[in-house]
Amino acid sequence: MQNKWLPAAFLMTAAGWGANQFSPLLGAYQRDLGLSANATTGLLALYVVGLLPGLLLGGPLADRRGRRPVVLVAVAVNAVATVALMLGVDVPVWLAVGRLLTGLSTGAVLAAGSAWVRELSHPPFGTAVEDGAGARRAGVMLSMGFSISGLVSALIAQWGPYPLVIAYLPHLLLSVAGVVLALSCPETRSAGSDSGARGGGVRDPRFRRLVLPVAPWVFVGPTVAFGTLPGLVTSDLPGFETVYAGVTALITPGLGAVVQPIARRVAQRGERVPAVVGLVVLAAGLALAAVSVVWVLPWWALVACLLMGTGYGFSVTFCLTVVGRIAGPAGLARLTAVFWCIAYLGFCTPFAISLLAPVASAPLLLLVLVGLALITTVAVSAGDEPDRDGQERRRADHIQRLRDSGVL
Repeated sequence: MQNKWLPAAFLMTAAGWGANQFSPLLGAYQRDLGLSANATTGLLALYVVGLLPGLLLGGPLADRRGRRPVVLVAVAVNAVATVALMLGVDVPVWLAVGRLLTGLSTGAVLAAGSAWVRELSHPPFGTAVEDGAGARRAGVMLSMGFSISGLVSALIAQWGPYPLVIAYLPHLLLSVAGVVLALSCPETRSAGSDSGARGGGVRDPRFRRLVLPVAPWVFVGPTVAFGTLPGLVTSDLPGFETVYAGVTALITPGLGAVVQPIARRVAQRGERVPAVVGLVVLAAGLALAAVSVVWVLPWWALVACLLMGTGYGFSVTFCLTVVGRIAGPAGLARLTAVFWCIAYLGFCTPFAISLLAPVASAPLLLLVLVGLALITTVAVSAGDEPDRDGQERRRADHIQRLRDSGVL
């Protein structure tokens, strides 16, 4: 198979689908099961509670035991989690179980799968020579799952029979198909490989200065788009709240996937430029979201979602590319897991906004996020300059990866 990375990347799409298929259904759960807003956004945040141990355990395990077994087992658990969510329509406690298992399994797929796709893309398994190509492929395929699942789930929930059950069937089909296709993909790390081989980690200055401040903002925009805005701007769209949530879940991460190749080209102007662009555009989207909430402007809120999606695409591309430059093959999954752990803290944003509602309005909190995003932009951009030595650094990193893979 020439594109060995593609079946592995398809599993990233399946995992992204499973992670976001629940989000557009928040309104349906409130309407049909009588759950409160705090309960539904709490279930959204519960996903992160499971995700963190999945990432922290899945990354090191994939570095020691191999990418392939970790990803395949995690996708199977991801499908079991979806079955639990289907049972939740009759016994709501299964919703909590399903969300926890979804987070746990998705975390393992993100950590091991991102490293697997990256390594399958580059020699000796693939032909990609451009720095960051593998990381970009993993990010794009993940974003596709995030975005498409939202709209499909919303459409089924709006007009389909037994919506809180049928909406989850596409993910089960994707998971089974993905596992079957990925069985042909080779392992890229041998069991018991030395996890202490060359490569930087969380102590690397580039990780602390570049990845650490930007990562928490990766999912702030998407989660505000489909977790907060639909409930605040759809009062003039009775009966279409769920579809509106699905549209926001489609366009926000969907546009993020589209702009990721552009973010790579922008990076030629300076290593930190994609982060700066992403944070500034995110801040603009959050500001427009605040205005949309104050004046109840659902169509302007969609424009805000597009801006926040652009910010997401630039930010995730920047972080994954820097992580790939820092880590050697022996520590790539581990460092990728740390990045996703930090990034998914932003997934709790709608829950935080809901909890703070009694003391601060949503528009005010969104404007606070605008200010914090701009402060982060200033901190990250300080000291940046054109990437004159970037080609030499990337060439050295590429040669090091080839040596660690046994090619040189």
